[in-house]
Amino acid sequence: MTSKKNKLFIIIDSHALIHRAYHAIPSLTTQQGEMVNAVYGFTAILLRVLKDFEPHYFVATFDEHAPTFRKEMFEDYKATRRKTPDDLHPQVALVKQVLSAFRVPVFSKAGFEADDLIGTISKQVEDQTKDVDVVIASGDLDTLQLVSSRTKVYTMRKRMDDTVLYDIDAVKKKYGFLPQYLVDYKGLFGDKSDNIPGVVGVGDKTAQKLIQKYLKLENIYEAIEKHEDVGVTDRYIQLLQDQKEEAFFSKTLATIRTDVPIELNMEDAVWGGFDDYQVRQVFEEFNFRRLLRIFNEISQTQLQSELIPTKSRIDTMLEELEQTYNSGILSEELYNIERDIIDIVLKMEKAGIQIDKNALKDLQRKVEKKLHIVEKKIYKIAGKEFNINSPTQLSSVLFEDLGISPKGMRKTAGNKISTAAPQLEKISDAHPIIAIILQQRELQKILSTYINTLPTYADQDNRIHTTFHPLGTSTGRMSSSDPNLQNIPIRGEWASDLRKVFIAEKGKQFLACDYSQMELRLVAHIAEDKNMMQAFQNDEDIHIRTAALVFGVEVEQVTDQMRYRAKALNFGIIYGIGARAFARNAGISVDEARMFIDRYLAVFDGVAKYMENAKQKAQNYGYAETLYGRKRLLPDIYSPNPQFRTFAERVAINMPIQGTAADIVKMAMVQCDKQFPSINLLLQIHDELLWEGKSAEVKQKAQQIASVLENVVDLSVPLTVKYSVGESWSALK
Repeated sequence: MTSKKNKLFIIIDSHALIHRAYHAIPSLTTQQGEMVNAVYGFTAILLRVLKDFEPHYFVATFDEHAPTFRKEMFEDYKATRRKTPDDLHPQVALVKQVLSAFRVPVFSKAGFEADDLIGTISKQVEDQTKDVDVVIASGDLDTLQLVSSRTKVYTMRKRMDDTVLYDIDAVKKKYGFLPQYLVDYKGLFGDKSDNIPGVVGVGDKTAQKLIQKYLKLENIYEAIEKHEDVGVTDRYIQLLQDQKEEAFFSKTLATIRTDVPIELNMEDAVWGGFDDYQVRQVFEEFNFRRLLRIFNEISQTQLQSELIPTKSRIDTMLEELEQTYNSGILSEELYNIERDIIDIVLKMEKAGIQIDKNALKDLQRKVEKKLHIVEKKIYKIAGKEFNINSPTQLSSVLFEDLGISPKGMRKTAGNKISTAAPQLEKISDAHPIIAIILQQRELQKILSTYINTLPTYADQDNRIHTTFHPLGTSTGRMSSSDPNLQNIPIRGEWASDLRKVFIAEKGKQFLACDYSQMELRLVAHIAEDKNMMQAFQNDEDIHIRTAALVFGVEVEQVTDQMRYRAKALNFGIIYGIGARAFARNAGISVDEARMFIDRYLAVFDGVAKYMENAKQKAQNYGYAETLYGRKRLLPDIYSPNPQFRTFAERVAINMPIQGTAADIVKMAMVQCDKQFPSINLLLQIHDELLWEGKSAEVKQKAQQIASVLENVVDLSVPLTVKYSVGESWSALK
């Protein structure tokens, strides 16, 4: 490692890191649709540098767009590189925005590459100081030739989160010779990424063997001229003799300059910390919530930045609760419940949930294999390979090459046809490629959102500690972030595999308790609908009973299709589902949908009256309210805009139901925390709660916990809780 007594001068090889990040991280966009995958990866490495080192000096280098001296010397220099993707160009400016927020000065020079600037800066640091060591943070190994007793290279292996620090010994271990002879090695072997030819026919092993023995090209050719046994066959001798000029030319191309006409002022490179306000603004703009959390941790432990509020997390939550209560949003009963919830949340966050990293790796291989197959299908149909994750390239293939009609699809802010999933779903029947692209999107999402991301949140015990927000939504539901463990898929091809990676600690088991049809039961209670109340009181299948009443048949005559449509109505009506949406969900005509909705409201007249009363109450008071006194203000109920007003009316109907459900779940959490302190509550996912405890105790108390949940409040219809015990989340039924 670097000398403990010396200060550290960090040099960021920006373009190398940007390109590495772009190709390592799948498509990632902001809420505005701006591609930021390279920016995200670059920023993640920047934070890792801050975590692993404590820089006293900090600079970043960039390539210029102008031709370099190498290009002038050799027209085919880097000629084999692919054209920079269209969605990568704009991200360079965004990276500079990040560096500006971190107050990192930027160096670039026309005619030279960033590597030459790095070489020059590192040499000037060594020449000007005796107590400063240099660490070059790069995305490739090109700068290894600069490694010395005071200069190291910090880079990645195969994965962005797998870093390595190269000093002299590490370079020698990798290649078998000292760093300064890497240019001679490239003179023989070349560099495919930069299209440096080397000696054609001389491979990696032969080049290493020769450099290990002779160190420099001059020594190799001197030995050949003296007809010494250089340790290779006559064929290689001939190749070396025939391409001597190419060998020395390749060495020249590969040599990083250390004499770029720039003057380094050490005082200008002193890093004075970041602009905490700008960092917050940039991270929020790019939706880098996880990185902000990591940055906060680094700031707290190393940089003592004011980015972290001086208040503790509990103080922050209490302050938010007090503000909510004082604004009249909470009743006193709910205020007391929310105070108790804060302590429970802190315990949940501390406990975390364990993941099986090996199972996650197996799943990664499985999904990547499937993704590769799917992408091959797309290329075959398209008739060419292209970047499927590039909206520009995808749009070109779909609407130009394949001639698919974009009728009815929205356009982006740049007047391009949107290729977002909801828009592609509109034309899913227009061409076979659409369904396969949507499948590819789903696989990419599984990889980027879960498989590749979850391990980065795990601590040394492989436990993930999400952050819960007790007042995270206007309905009172808790939300989760960094990572969001409430959106782990329940259904779908990969849901079971994903949940399988969440495992109980050895000797322990999970207990999952899930309220059954909680919101429908609350509809029955709040609306005082006799038919619905009777169905629940008699423990009937509510969807079969609904189908029998709406379609006018006996219960025994209800078909699966009837039940399916009745279920869509039951869950859709209170969310303001219209005839068109119901028709689409149920696979029927709009006229049929209107008829079924009318029948439903006639049969469940209590629900129909509740809906009208809820809208009228919102008109009278300007808010909607749960059974236990949680309010949601609805200023748009008075809006002259009919769309805004209609949305507010839907919220007025739904919020008392969804909000009351959230209130009850929190009451249950408080009761269980008091009665079962030895069993740890880990997660709350809307109407489901997940505990972890010793196997014997969990099995013994599972029924008791379920009973507490069922009886935490007294309603006109029973609350029913389904529970299951298992060693993984997927084992819970």
